[in-house]
Amino acid sequence: MRIGVASDHAGYNLKPGILAFLEEQGVEAVDYGCGEGERVDYVDYALKALAGHAAGECDRLLLICGTGIGMSMVGNKHRGIRAALCVDDYMAEMSRAHNNSNCLALGGRILPLDEALNIVKIWLNTEYEGGRHQERLDKIARIEEKNFKSLQES
Repeated sequence: MRIGVASDHAGYNLKPGILAFLEEQGVEAVDYGCGEGERVDYVDYALKALAGHAAGECDRLLLICGTGIGMSMVGNKHRGIRAALCVDDYMAEMSRAHNNSNCLALGGRILPLDEALNIVKIWLNTEYEGGRHQERLDKIARIEEKNFKSLQES
């Protein structure tokens, strides 16, 4: 599994620790920025990671900004992305088990590193349950497809 990781300046404080943790877990990470000390727009770095995902460079995404809200909003604008902003273990588990999230959003200003790493661990290791949950994901996919077609027609 390859995880694309991106942050803005407000989420950068978590990124080095998360990258090291992924390496320890044997998970390949693709770092889409930003670098230490850069002041950047979270939208730009989310888009870099999303483009990498669309190109097949990574299987899932981990996006970090100050609260995780902005990154999750950008992620969820993209077809096929199910970004989940998780602030605790239960949300991480349910985002995978019930929602098959392929993008985890975290807040660098609201989570200490140890809590963020536990969330990442749970998110990485929780399997999607499928079953009745797939019907809901299919509905979301139909909404995305309808919206995509309407954009093409306009």
